[in-house]
Amino acid sequence: MDNEKKIEVFNSLIVINNDRIEGYKTAEAEAQETDLKMLFSDMMETSVKNRKELVEEVKNLGGTPDEGTRVTGKFFRVWMDVKAAFTGNDRKTILDSCEYGEDVILETYKKTLIQDHQDTNSSEQAMLNKQYSLLKSDHDKVKQLRDAMAN
Repeated sequence: MDNEKKIEVFNSLIVINNDRIEGYKTAEAEAQETDLKMLFSDMMETSVKNRKELVEEVKNLGGTPDEGTRVTGKFFRVWMDVKAAFTGNDRKTILDSCEYGEDVILETYKKTLIQDHQDTNSSEQAMLNKQYSLLKSDHDKVKQLRDAMAN
């Protein structure tokens, strides 16, 4: 993969991490419980770190890092605001919404790791695999809390 293609791929991951950061700002604001506020803050921090690494990689490749969010990310945040307002900040509903967002980011990383595996060097692969593992861990925390609500 040439540098231009890598920049495009890494910028798409920057944008989805930006979406995740904004989504968890919304979730943190909507949450009433301290444990959820702390969880969402930690999850934001994961994406802040991911974004920082990706921005550095884009700059190293000679590109300009993307600073925006996707339209779909904005719609997801709006949907989450509306849903939380209608459900009275219901814990399970907020966790359901967060798990959906986690599924989306994991799928995006998985596609990148599979489709672009041969075109990235070993350090880039290591960075992406590490980020995927951190995101998977966050996903599993949300899923565990959500599943505990069902029991």
